[in-house]
Amino acid sequence: MSQATTGDFTKTAGWLDWFDGPSRPRFALPPGSVDAHCHVFGPGAEFPYAPERKYTPCDASKAQLAALRDHLGFARNVIVQATCHGADNRALVDACIASGGRARGVATVRRSISDAELQALHAAGVRGVRFNFVKRLVDFTPRDELMEIASRIAPLGWHVVIYFEAVDLPELWDFFTALPTTVVVDHMGRPDVSLPVDGPQFALFERFMREYPNVWSKVSCPERLSLGGPKALNGEQAAYRDVVPFARRIVEQFPDRVLWGTDWPHPNLKDHMPDDGLLVDFIPHIAVTPELQRRLLVTNPMRLYWPEET
Repeated sequence: MSQATTGDFTKTAGWLDWFDGPSRPRFALPPGSVDAHCHVFGPGAEFPYAPERKYTPCDASKAQLAALRDHLGFARNVIVQATCHGADNRALVDACIASGGRARGVATVRRSISDAELQALHAAGVRGVRFNFVKRLVDFTPRDELMEIASRIAPLGWHVVIYFEAVDLPELWDFFTALPTTVVVDHMGRPDVSLPVDGPQFALFERFMREYPNVWSKVSCPERLSLGGPKALNGEQAAYRDVVPFARRIVEQFPDRVLWGTDWPHPNLKDHMPDDGLLVDFIPHIAVTPELQRRLLVTNPMRLYWPEET
């Protein structure tokens, strides 16, 4: 079923709409679980997409996100600003406020933002900013501007979310390790899962986390990383099983610095649109004990996004 974009926006050609019939997960989430990485898109008629965007998505509203949250069994969401909205955080803020405290946000901001605007974002539930280094998604932002933003948000207790691809980590290492905040890596830095989990590329990411205890990682988005694609669960075999060794290793090495999220509504996927219920059923393959599951889904996201309740 297509989720048409409203307003004056036409979806990017070949855009895959999110799957509106997700299965109910077989894995029962621990009470209080947090989907720590998801988005809202528009609706475009109410929250226009940014003129500088690299893609135009389908609409994916706060109400649809809340319905998915409840269907899957999550208690809360962390909504990450989508690149198609640029630094206009109105859709994100609206979704956080409407959640009644059940959502936090990660915004995109520019150097020109005022202290009063930062305080308003904080009051709405924003607890971090995202720096995107994936060249096909965003234009280059000078690193001195990003460092200035990081220095301004540090006193608020916010963190920096970084999105990059594994091959670019050596080039970005010095910048990342100089950031004055907690640093959360999206999707394990997008490793190439065709390479050995014991190989030098993933070893560098493990070293990054090991040597810098302020670095966290989301062990999310197997649908973006997998070369094998989705397969229905069959006994002990997981969907996206080529991603399991990478995510499981990070969960087991750094159990207090990992997060998980659906990435709904899954922007810019080219070959298939995942079933969010199947993604939830991926979790026990990477966090194999109830204690690891509780840390991944409850303890860690609550400590980072709702510290006043922990």
